[in-house]
Amino acid sequence: MSALISVNVGLPRDLEWQGKVVRTAVWKRSVPGRVMARRINLDGDGQGDLAGHGGEHRAVMVYQLDSYRYWETYLQRHDFEYGQFGENLTVDGLSDEEVCIGDRYRIGGALFEVTQPRVTCYRVGIRMNNPQMAALLVSHKRPGFYFRVIVEGEIGAGDEIVKVAEGEERVSVAEIDALLYLPDHPRDRLERALRIPALSAGWKGSLKALLEADEKGGNAGLARSSAPPPAWSGFRSLRVAAVRRESVDVLSFVLESEDRSPLPTPLAGQFLVFKLELAKNSAPVLRSYSMSGPQGAGTYRVSVKLADGAGSHYFHERIQLGDLLQVSAPRGSFTLAPNDRPVVLLSAGIGATPVLSMLHSLAATEADSNREIWWCYGSRNGGEHPFALEARELLKGLPQSRSLVVYSKPEEGDRLGEDYDVRGHLNLSLLEERNVPKAADFYLCGPVSFLADLTTALKAWSIADSCIHSETFGTESAITPGIASTTLVQPHQPAGTVGGGPKVFFTRSGLTVPWNERYGSLLEFAEACDVPVRWACRTGVCHVCESGLIGGTINYAPEPLDRPSEGDVLICCSTPLSEIELDL
Repeated sequence: MSALISVNVGLPRDLEWQGKVVRTAVWKRSVPGRVMARRINLDGDGQGDLAGHGGEHRAVMVYQLDSYRYWETYLQRHDFEYGQFGENLTVDGLSDEEVCIGDRYRIGGALFEVTQPRVTCYRVGIRMNNPQMAALLVSHKRPGFYFRVIVEGEIGAGDEIVKVAEGEERVSVAEIDALLYLPDHPRDRLERALRIPALSAGWKGSLKALLEADEKGGNAGLARSSAPPPAWSGFRSLRVAAVRRESVDVLSFVLESEDRSPLPTPLAGQFLVFKLELAKNSAPVLRSYSMSGPQGAGTYRVSVKLADGAGSHYFHERIQLGDLLQVSAPRGSFTLAPNDRPVVLLSAGIGATPVLSMLHSLAATEADSNREIWWCYGSRNGGEHPFALEARELLKGLPQSRSLVVYSKPEEGDRLGEDYDVRGHLNLSLLEERNVPKAADFYLCGPVSFLADLTTALKAWSIADSCIHSETFGTESAITPGIASTTLVQPHQPAGTVGGGPKVFFTRSGLTVPWNERYGSLLEFAEACDVPVRWACRTGVCHVCESGLIGGTINYAPEPLDRPSEGDVLICCSTPLSEIELDL
């Protein structure tokens, strides 16, 4: 007979950890008497990070007494107390190998349903004083699981746990946890898991991504990138085959292989990284530029706007026909989603480059279809409007295409109704006036403020996050769950003695720093440099930290539970073995 051993609650609190302030409620304490189980929580309980914890499908966390005993032996510890693993209910019975998603249990006056395994999180490592704990819980197949509350009621230690219904498909907590986080993802088991009505939406989304992924390595259920591995590692020499002016401040550069053999076909929307020597015998700098040309040409085209940066000046003032440049393989996951939904391409300024590449792809594949294609572009005036004729010609070949060109400060020679459609700025109001379809995939690229404003507006317009795709030229926003926000600092050399290891290029941040062995991982090193990073488990489980490895070799310690695809790296558990270039 299964029984409730302890009810544990705790409210969020701030604590110091590695020089940061962490908001967490992982410290749970056993409470006497009876506690009310409500739809999203137990009375007296809370979560410090509602993005990763809490909510209806993660209302109550359960962990087993048998796993306590297991970890006492494995870790050689005898100092555990109830709530040690951040759980609300410590139970006797209900092992992860036996409990299935969708099982229902009555405890006291409440009725519960199993919805998903525990979310991997670094904070259980803080509570256990063992940073590897998130990985250990998964690899040892003892994650614990979440209940949602079907019927509210009082519960208390000593209550019998009575199973009242079995979940459909009979997929255990341990099995579904391994299906997402460990390397083996059999198609039949994924399909079976996706048929479970009780499985939380987040887990269904991850498993669906695994099901739809090509056999290309990595973990599509966890990683943000859906692009195939890069065609080559590091950099190779490509020759400048043509230089063309697109507007008063934009030049296009067509690149070919040294022997003029066709270059590997990229995906529409991807970018190239250039290793540039700005001055003789100077340290190289890395710059990324989106490709703007068609995919089947056998050559690559990038289009560069003259701006304040050294990279754009180098392209505009120094690069000539026939020059050899050091170039990465096409990279990036800002690519067209594989479906037949309407497409809305939204860009401003030089942000037109990746979506123009997408328009080339659509013109090549959708010329005989009725798929609705929208080209929406904002510029200051006709002189600063690159690719105007090229875009118009591509749109002519798409039977259901629409165009909306907006100039903020048209010049005297700019013709309303011919060169542009509206005076002003590209915004949601214009999209609504033109009856742009809401049931579409939206692809955005442009200045930071343009992206922020349009993304916010589209979400307010009830466009799902999964249908909003964007590309940024600079660093991405950080993901640091539970960490108190701090003032943004320009990336810099880490404090203290300069390291003597191989160079680490943070490509998006424009920073090159010699590796210092006093840091345990590339993640810790990036944090010391104030390079924006994304992470959650910090132990090679969740893949939130997965980043592009443009060139170089790394070592994993600990080994990730499921390695990323070729050309990517988990920075939370890796260190450099050679000079490396990271897409950070």
